[in-house]
Amino acid sequence: MGSQLTMYITLVCTSGVLNLYLCLYAFSKRHKYTNIANYFIFYTAAISIYCFASAMTLISTTLEQISFWNTILYIGMPTSATLGLLYVMSYLGFKLSFRRSMLILLIPFITIIMVATNHWHHLHYRVFELDPNLGAPFVYQEIGIWYMVHGVYTFASMFVAFLLLLSHWKETGKAYRPQLIALMFGQLVPTLTAFLYLNGLTPAGVDPVPMILWLSSLLYLWAINSSRLFRIMPIAKDTIYNSINDGAIVLDESNRLIEFNQASKAMMPNLNKSMFGNNFVKFWKEQTGEALPFKLVTDGIATQEIKLCSEGMERIYQVRITSLDQARNRKGLLLVFTDITEIKRLQEKLEQQAYNDELTKIYNRRAFIQQCEQDFEAARETGLPFTVLLMDIDYFKRVNDTYGHHVGDQLLVHVVKVCQTQLQEGHFFARYGGEEFVIALKGYKEAEGITIADRLRGAVEKAPLMTEAGNLSATLSIGVAEVKDWTEETLYKLLHKADTALYAAKEEGRNRVKVYGTSKEILN
Repeated sequence: MGSQLTMYITLVCTSGVLNLYLCLYAFSKRHKYTNIANYFIFYTAAISIYCFASAMTLISTTLEQISFWNTILYIGMPTSATLGLLYVMSYLGFKLSFRRSMLILLIPFITIIMVATNHWHHLHYRVFELDPNLGAPFVYQEIGIWYMVHGVYTFASMFVAFLLLLSHWKETGKAYRPQLIALMFGQLVPTLTAFLYLNGLTPAGVDPVPMILWLSSLLYLWAINSSRLFRIMPIAKDTIYNSINDGAIVLDESNRLIEFNQASKAMMPNLNKSMFGNNFVKFWKEQTGEALPFKLVTDGIATQEIKLCSEGMERIYQVRITSLDQARNRKGLLLVFTDITEIKRLQEKLEQQAYNDELTKIYNRRAFIQQCEQDFEAARETGLPFTVLLMDIDYFKRVNDTYGHHVGDQLLVHVVKVCQTQLQEGHFFARYGGEEFVIALKGYKEAEGITIADRLRGAVEKAPLMTEAGNLSATLSIGVAEVKDWTEETLYKLLHKADTALYAAKEEGRNRVKVYGTSKEILN
């Protein structure tokens, strides 16, 4: 055995031993490490098979022995390149399902079968025989179609892995860049060697790749020991940045767009990287047709709600504006858009349930008291007149007893709709309870309140409810009360006075308007 061949075998075995050590070490520590260690275990195991089988081919003396070990070699060689790609993808935070991993490994699996059955079809090697000049263990071979497919796929797997690592250089913190360097060179070294080998630029009859894999192994060992390769994994910035549901936009100190995530692009479909460097205020105007609805603060944190139309739908966002790099006097801004549309809709629904009558859809008593107290105090402070109308549907219990509660509910809705046709903006209309309704009139005097009350009474009387049992007429009794002396008056006292007037209207025959404190009666 020549000294050169001995050197080849020594280098190949060194690569095999180092990778076997890496495989066993990662396997023994797998419970302490992140999930990427699992890919690394299979990756280094495949390289070990590749290297040791290569060494066995170099000490073989017959074509049958070489062919056998070459088949074993192909169990490790094509899968190692692809497993290396899977390892890098996992390291960078790609989501790898079992099905996706198997699809990526499909070509290497086919290659293993092709090599094992080559003597039947000769698709991988057209010719595979001992070199007539050098003899064993050197082989003369002519490649087939599948060899070309396998070669391109293997080279592409290593090259893509290198490019993926390189593309994440800027997004990886300085503390983790030694890991990235080790992984990049761990992929680059065999990639360049494989490129030279596939182009016939290495010694004939010998695969040089396993001879230099010891260098990649040393780089991995260094990364494990110096930068905790498996214990701390630098998830790439864009993996986190693009996985969050909130839209995130980064501006520089001149409010120019310098970064955005996928959620922002979904929020503003026209957003793309060609707009980097554009002024964000101008960009917003071009995209929405409106001026920027919030101020780009340069200090601290500001929060504001905005509405934005996207794909024909109006969405509500909470915009959180945070200044960046203040300590370095570089005033960039981070804008985070949180979609709160559903929260707002739920809030509005809850408010509607809390402040609106479920049957008639007008304000309920709680909403009336809450709003009316504010209007009452505002009228007190400004000296405006304030009048309330309290009204009741006459003989409503009789309707429920005769026709049933479902007709009674229809009558309540009917009366509300008729009244709404007679009311104007500023007439605060609510269901006070049961068949009673109340109207607050800020800025209206007693005489105006009487006019409105009589208009309501007349409209209801002239508009019977049409039911299956026939037309059902209804009338209203209404009590009117106005604030006469602000020094002692309260809202509850005023409502009590209106209730007293309503009671008087009922006592005197119903279907009439009665004013508190007078014998004045309106009946048409």
